[in-house]
Amino acid sequence: RGRGSDKAPGEFRRSQNWIGGTRPANAHFVPPPVHALADCMSDLERFLHRADPAIPVLIRAALVHVQFETIHPFLDGNGRVGRLLITFLLCHDGVIRQPLLYLSLYFKQHRERYYELLDRVRRDGDWEAWLTFFLEGVAQTADGAVSTAQRLVQLFRTDRDRIQEEGKKAGSALRVHQALKERPVTSLPEVARRTGLSYPAASSGMAVLERLGIAREITGRRRDRLFSYTKYLAILSEGTELP
Repeated sequence: RGRGSDKAPGEFRRSQNWIGGTRPANAHFVPPPVHALADCMSDLERFLHRADPAIPVLIRAALVHVQFETIHPFLDGNGRVGRLLITFLLCHDGVIRQPLLYLSLYFKQHRERYYELLDRVRRDGDWEAWLTFFLEGVAQTADGAVSTAQRLVQLFRTDRDRIQEEGKKAGSALRVHQALKERPVTSLPEVARRTGLSYPAASSGMAVLERLGIAREITGRRRDRLFSYTKYLAILSEGTELP
């Protein structure tokens, strides 16, 4: 059972929620009551689908995120859905071709500022400070994504060169390496299926990558083993260990 599985996932809440405190009376913030929820979400949906060239897409994404977080329509998972809305909106409007821009880490790194600015919008209508913060986050995240992509390309090139030095063993190992690039945590049956290699050939190729320190078995089991592309995952997870 996943996180929030006992809190009616996918359904609008049927009870009042709140943020901070022990009850609505002493809460830091109380979202709209249940009887107003449908109207709030309808208004948000109309805004999402309204084509208004006067509002740039990034500004619209910033406004939508705050409004969704303010409505807080679910008992759990509002933050995750609210952050996904940003990415989905940018994809839908053609700003990015793939869902590769996520502000989660930026919000996490600046958690106190993030919540402070949400409060200032709700309390004082201070949209300008929020929009500045949001757009700075988009710029930083985009720059970080470019840097990460460049490092991954270099990693793939370096590892491919190392594999090619294995001579006759390189053939199957290179195909296994390609499979790990596409899915950096995988099993041998999955590698065989994706590469067209036989199971023994996939196993032999993976053994080469293990010996070179490119791949690592992560379960410790003799059966149903999983392998990870260690440095690939390390690059992708940088910064996510923040408390």
